[in-house]
Amino acid sequence: MQPAPRITVFGSLHMDIVVQAPRQPRLGETLAGSSWRPVPGGKGLNQAVHAARHGAAVRMVGRVGTDDFAGPLLAHLARHGVDARGVRRMEAAGTGMSVAIIEAAGDYAAVIVSGANQCVDGDDVAAVAAGPADLLLLQYEVAPAALAPAARAAKAAGARVVLNAAPAAPAPAGLLASVDLLAVNAIEAEMLSGMPVADLAGAHRALAALAAQVPAVVLTLGADGLLLAERGGSACHIPGHRVAVVDTHGAGDALIGALACRLAAGDGLAAAARYGNAAAALMVASAGADPAAITVDAVDALLAAEARRKADRP
Repeated sequence: MQPAPRITVFGSLHMDIVVQAPRQPRLGETLAGSSWRPVPGGKGLNQAVHAARHGAAVRMVGRVGTDDFAGPLLAHLARHGVDARGVRRMEAAGTGMSVAIIEAAGDYAAVIVSGANQCVDGDDVAAVAAGPADLLLLQYEVAPAALAPAARAAKAAGARVVLNAAPAAPAPAGLLASVDLLAVNAIEAEMLSGMPVADLAGAHRALAALAAQVPAVVLTLGADGLLLAERGGSACHIPGHRVAVVDTHGAGDALIGALACRLAAGDGLAAAARYGNAAAALMVASAGADPAAITVDAVDALLAAEARRKADRP
């Protein structure tokens, strides 16, 4: 049996307050929602859990406060088999949180308050470097100054570095030089490339510009799937899967966590991206931010069904 791929996630932990509403409220409007629920989240935590769900041995490095949100977040990581010994509690700042409003059609918008996530520093970088890993997974919801040192430390230890440049923001100085794979959505691609991504042609132009900066890029396009390119190669489009949209919240994190797991296990970029794309489709088709339906078997079944459909086309 092959050993589990080892992934370190250096990232955010938030308690998400998820509100169901018919639509987003207009400025100054009070809108009646139908329900709300607390959901463990943050891009770091979500991607760590998804990577573990698909078979990786995952370490989480980050920070929480000493408030009532911290315990449930750490328990959530433990429940999904994520090693949370690198997550430190601190009294000087509260645990990160967000409020996400889910519309009836499944789309969402959110506001985050990063709290303790913005307090990561050199001690956390040392924790990243201390653990063996095949891959380091980064996002932008922690203190930006810590990202480039963490990436350099992981590279020096022989790990690949995957950056999900989200939420959209300029890249911290020196970070992209250590990144092996950059994963962005259309808004993030516009921010980093300076090119509009209003259609597929624009996405291809932004992809080419980003692929000149890093060895490989994945640009997610929602229902249209994703584009990927490796430096010196041609772009590849992986279409989206045809599923009924229930809730788009967390779909990007499902994709990145699954993709990172398969990359760390030795898959090529295209195969890993196809796997992650299928995991995201299952997430979109499932109710709630942490559905049990997203399993290795379910992803394999969706990919097999899509392959059969393609084979049956005249």
